[in-house]
Amino acid sequence: MTPPRWIDLEGVVNMRDVGGLPTTEGGTIATGRLLRSDNLQDLTEEDMRHLVEVVGVSDVVDLRSHVEVHIEGPAPLQVKGLATHHRHSLLREDESDFSAEDALVVPWSKKSRRAAEPRPRRDDDHWASHYLGYLADRPDSVLGALEVVAGAQGATVVHCAAGKDRTGTVVGLALSVAGVSDEDVVADYVATNERIERVVARLMARPAYGEALEGQPMDHHRPRPETMARILTVLAERHGGVAGWLRDQGWSGEQVARLRQRLRA
Repeated sequence: MTPPRWIDLEGVVNMRDVGGLPTTEGGTIATGRLLRSDNLQDLTEEDMRHLVEVVGVSDVVDLRSHVEVHIEGPAPLQVKGLATHHRHSLLREDESDFSAEDALVVPWSKKSRRAAEPRPRRDDDHWASHYLGYLADRPDSVLGALEVVAGAQGATVVHCAAGKDRTGTVVGLALSVAGVSDEDVVADYVATNERIERVVARLMARPAYGEALEGQPMDHHRPRPETMARILTVLAERHGGVAGWLRDQGWSGEQVARLRQRLRA
């Protein structure tokens, strides 16, 4: 496995460039094209300068829900106008803005009625079922996020809150389309384990997440290799792979090829 290319900044703990990962055809994923990260709320002025001027970030794909953004606020790169910002929530019930009153109770809060709503079980693996729900409930957002990656002039940062579940799903699909083996897609997904304690500690201090995370064991947050492996297996069985899923959602062969070519060195 190619060692993770961590980007160590003061305001994030789980940012890395997926460049350098090998493809099954003997090539590699290009650096400076696709970054994955936890939320960007705490970026400092120096962090932003580094991302834009050194790393070459031009676009940000924000997978957070409307309510998260309402509580946490827009990211500094958006406020400063330093990168083009794209919102693509993966939550089923997030098709319209929440009111200020609604935003006081996040969807996963212990107090939220939404948290009690049953979710269709899409797989025996709990987290795989959760991730497949993103694809079933918000294929528009998944396609939109990947379209940004394919068309960006510089590097695209894909992020959610922890940079693990929603980000892991979108980045895993992108890497698979680009020709990265299932084994290496899984290894990139679980690399977050190296920093999971810091990720959770950071979220515990944020207003949108502290209550929901209180009392949860650390093992609950650790990405498990079998989860991502199962997602890739399901897509292979049902659609012939990630590229097949994209085509089944309406993408053309040219769009798939554009994403693949954009990510390859």
